Amino acid sequence: MSWQRLSNSGWCQFPMNAATLAWAEHARIAGTKALYDPANAEWLQCDGTWFIGVDALPNDPDGRLPGGPELAGPAIDFIKTHLGGIPNLHRGQVSSVFPGYPRPRPGEGEAALRYRIKRDAAHVDGVKIFGEKRRRKVEEPHAWVLGLPLNASSLDASPLVIWEGSHVIMRRVFASTFDGIPAREWSEVDVTDAYTAGRAEVFETCPRVVVSARPGEAYLMHRLCLHGVAPWGADASAPEEGRMIAYFRPELENWTNSWLAQE
Repeated sequence: MSWQRLSNSGWCQFPMNAATLAWAEHARIAGTKALYDPANAEWLQCDGTWFIGVDALPNDPDGRLPGGPELAGPAIDFIKTHLGGIPNLHRGQVSSVFPGYPRPRPGEGEAALRYRIKRDAAHVDGVKIFGEKRRRKVEEPHAWVLGLPLNASSLDASPLVIWEGSHVIMRRVFASTFDGIPAREWSEVDVTDAYTAGRAEVFETCPRVVVSARPGEAYLMHRLCLHGVAPWGADASAPEEGRMIAYFRPELENWTNSWLAQE
């Protein structure tokens, strides 16, 4: 897998691998258990059409699930070779989507729902909404985003969508916003206007790509890539547990030193 592909497009996909598939098969069992666990009921949002599943996988810091195989394969090898290694991993997210998505989340108005439908709720991870006026700050800056499909679903079953090259534009607008501001103050900077302008430029200039992958495959996304989840297609199909994908997005330490870096 070419480093240049990730650098230019903002994402790359890795082929089927037996070790990755073994992990995914075990994670599907754990993910389904988490989906039906009453303790995770708060993560079933959008009128029951999206299980957000933050920290729902009971993996250890190496990504291994209890009784399961190691998290391994070409994507992991790539991260170790090109991105400085695998840090201690958080508990993985289990993202399951069901027929009827999207519907509004609690507190979302008509404009937010329209954005989910027309723009796939496109966002950059780690840029969080705050306050009644729904302004934004950088609160959870990630190193990268690794997606691992856990079951076989149809392409139109609310796939991940990515705007290729968007990381270049978003890096530029964030760098301009933080220019001249001490790094220790970045977390308090209101980035809303720059973020909105950057997204608009991305929608005008970057191709929207639908990501299709099966269990045993994986995809890696640049932390500044604009991405989202497409609506559920009219003829889409998925297993009972919905279109299920596991995500790892480790947070950066000392993020002001590297969040806007080229790699």
